[in-house]
This record gives sequence, C-alpha cells and structure tokens, in this order.
Amino acid sequence: MSKYVIGVDIGTTSTKSVLYSDRGRLIEKHAVGYPLNAPTLGAAVQNPEQIFQAVVTTVKRIVENSGVNQSEILCLSFSAAMHSLIVVDGEGKPLTPILTWADNRSADWADKLKECGGHEIYTRTGTPIHPMSPLVKLMWLRESKPELWQQAAKFISIKEYIFWQLFREYIVDYSIASATGLFNFNSLTWDTQALDLAGIKASQLSQLVPTTHILRSLKTEYADEMGIAADTPVVVGANDGVLANLGVGAIAPGIATVTVGSSGAVRTTVRKPQTDPQQRLFCYPLTEDYWVIGGAVNNGGITLRWVRDHLADAEIDTAKLLKQDPYDMLTAIAQTIPAGSEGLIFHPYLSGERSPLWDANARGSFFGLALHHNKAHLIRSVLEGVVYNLYLVFQALESITGEVKTIKAAGGFARSPLWRQMLADVFNRQVSIPESYESSSLGAAILGLYAIGEIADLRESQLTNGEIHQHQPIASNVANYQKILPLYCRLLDSFKTEYAAIAQLQKDLQQ
Repeated sequence: MSKYVIGVDIGTTSTKSVLYSDRGRLIEKHAVGYPLNAPTLGAAVQNPEQIFQAVVTTVKRIVENSGVNQSEILCLSFSAAMHSLIVVDGEGKPLTPILTWADNRSADWADKLKECGGHEIYTRTGTPIHPMSPLVKLMWLRESKPELWQQAAKFISIKEYIFWQLFREYIVDYSIASATGLFNFNSLTWDTQALDLAGIKASQLSQLVPTTHILRSLKTEYADEMGIAADTPVVVGANDGVLANLGVGAIAPGIATVTVGSSGAVRTTVRKPQTDPQQRLFCYPLTEDYWVIGGAVNNGGITLRWVRDHLADAEIDTAKLLKQDPYDMLTAIAQTIPAGSEGLIFHPYLSGERSPLWDANARGSFFGLALHHNKAHLIRSVLEGVVYNLYLVFQALESITGEVKTIKAAGGFARSPLWRQMLADVFNRQVSIPESYESSSLGAAILGLYAIGEIADLRESQLTNGEIHQHQPIASNVANYQKILPLYCRLLDSFKTEYAAIAQLQKDLQQ
C-alpha cells in the first residue's frame, strides 16, 4: 500500500498544502492566497478565519485531486509563519485580527525595551527586540488598548488558532513559542521576566509542547470536509524558518539556507542554542537536538512586487499580452544590465527592517542615480540590493557559527536563474538549488514522518530533496560586487542616523 504525508505551510500571503510520498516525492499541492491589510499607518493585519478556511480548503483539494485513500495518509504536519498575535476571549473568539510580523505599531515600545533590559531578554529567548515580537506587541496593546486588555483571555498565534479550531486545545510548539520573545530557550518554559514585562500570566498562553507532539481526534466536521479520517495523526510541527532548513537538507555544519519569498532569511543549523552579542540574529529550536540560528529580513520579494506595481506598467501589459509571468519579464530586463548596475545602489528597506538593522524606521533609497541610468538599471539594482542586505546577515551569521561553504537557496526567488547567480556572485560561494521549492512544507512532512517513527534520523532529509541547479561565482561579477559592498555598508552607516527623522517626517506629512 502506498503511504503519504501532508505538509501544511501557513504563510504570510498564502497557505499551501502539499501531499508527499513517504520518500518526499511531491504528489499534489494547492495554495489559497489572502491579503495582508494595512488599515492604519504601521498596521499589517489579517483575518484569522480566512486563514483557517484556507487550511481546510487546501487539504481538501489535494486529497480530492490526488485520489488517495484516507487509510494511505500517515499524518498531517504543520509549518507556520512566526511572530503573529491574536487576542481571544474566554470562548476562543478573536478580539483582534492577526497582528503579523510586519505590524510596526509597537515600534516605540521596542525602542524602550532595547534601552532597558532588552539584551537580557534576547539572550534568554533568542528573539531580537523588534516590533515583530509578540512580547513587544503585548506591551503596546496593554497601554494603548486598555478596554481590549480587560476582555482578553488568551494571547495566541495563527497556528494556535488553527489547532484550537481543529481540536479545541490551546497548544504551541517550542519553535513557534521561541519566536514570541516570551520563551526561555534554556529551560523550554515561558520566561518569567518576559511575562512580567508583557503584563500577562503563563495561564494566558498555550500549553508548550515539542515540535514532534501528535494530536488525534480531529473534529469530525473538519475531518469530513478535508476528506481525511478523524483519527489521522496530526503533528504540531514548527515554524516555517526552521522547517525550511530541514526541507532543503541544511542541518549539517557548513551549510546555510537563503530563503526569499515576500520576506527572506539566512539560516544555519547548530546543535545547541547560540545568540549574537550584537543582537543581529535569532535562534529557534527545530527539535531539542537541532537549533536554527540566522537573520530574517522584511524586504525580499516584496521589493520586486513594489517594482512591478509602481515602475513597470508597460512591462506588465506586455507580459499579459504574451501570457508571460511579469516577474520573468522584469528579471529578463534586469539581465540586460551588467553586475553592479553601473554604480546604482539600492538599499531595500521599504518596510523597515529586521536583521541586520532591527530598525522599524529604516527606509529604502537609490544612491548614485545619473543620466545614463534607466528603468533596467533600477530593476537590477533593486534585485541586487536585496542580495546585498542578505549578505550582511550572512556575514553576521559566519561571525557566530563559523565558515559556511555551501549555500542552499529556496523560496520563490530560487526559480529565477538571474537571482540565483546574483546570490552566488555576491556571496562568492557555490549555490545549490534543491529539487523542491516548497521547503517549509517538505520540512513539515519530514518532521511529521520523524514524529510518527517512519524515519529514525532527521538527517535522512538530505536524501529526499535532490539538487536541480548549481551556480558557481563568476569572477568578473564577484570583482564588481566586492567593489560595491564596502560603499553599500558605508552608506548604510550614514543613512542609519537619519532613519528615525525620515520616518517621523513621513508620519507628519501623512497626517
């Protein structure tokens, strides 16, 4: 009898469910997208029920489309984006939308915490002090929304909301909990000092469980709707970042993963928790034996979307006529320009920045514009700016964990040959492209198989995701980028001193 596993990846812009064989071969996938709303300045929120329905719908579709029998499904396992926060009442009903990682309204509280006790919290939790952090969001909510605070019974993430709906249990895995800023990664318990700062009790948070924790007794109505048996094992899983490393087989020393979707990250796997004295990096558990350290950036593919939406109307119209992907057309245009964009430098901080700056006030900029630059230069410099920023994260990572020899690239940007080669040239490293771009859902599937005993060692994941591309650095491109990177960093040091001022000016002019 054939055996299958379902990996569910709850992301910022969509939820994907993917059906894999028990050897990691992709059989069927389906995705449902949803908006990231910005009703007020700094807000970035979503509808939790909309995302729950996306989970149910995507599982239903892949089961229907594949025609697999319920008895052939070994388990479901979950991946989810980090740092989300939902306030719910005593009946589990949301009192707020999902406050996502991109919500910056608690920026002032992040600054206050950095000045008073933030470093100690970081060294115990592994979560940098930033408005993304649920700890900081809670400090802001307590002071700015007192009526809401009085009604609050629980503070949960989108993943916890999904499991509450499916099982009527409040549970949270160590990996998602670790990204809240409230979890002590040494004791694997809620951190007392962090709870005091947030003004909450441990009873207002979910029960902590390992990432391999298994639930059964799925609510019958949802099991029937999804087309699976109610007693199918459901593995709680982990956050999308650590699972992306697992999915591409990057759990050995000397290998790092660069993942770029809407946002991005650079990560490597270590055997015990580590932190960065300069607080540039996060550290979250995959299991009690594997920890993932790295840096997340706000500005990945979202910057190319900005180009698509605001600088490329004619190109988008042409792409529609030719029935081409508009992003393929944009990267083809960028490829007409040599490495280094003939001296045009872009700092990609369109939505503030996490690593390496951890500054919600950071803003984007073009530097070096001259009459010889055209739209193609702008497009290429945006792509390069994203990779320059990722390289700064990579440098911070190597300073803590040691030399990285191989880069594995994943996420939507890994489909682009230009961006892959750019990554090899800027990083001056070999870049490997795994067979599956759906690294987080595959990581969830592998963790699920490990949890139910189908595989004995997570290192077996290296056998399930072969490589389809390799890129070696091109010497002439490397030479160009090594001239540009020092200037990019010097400019950044200068701009950093003015980010707070430009952010305040923008607020003043928008009011």
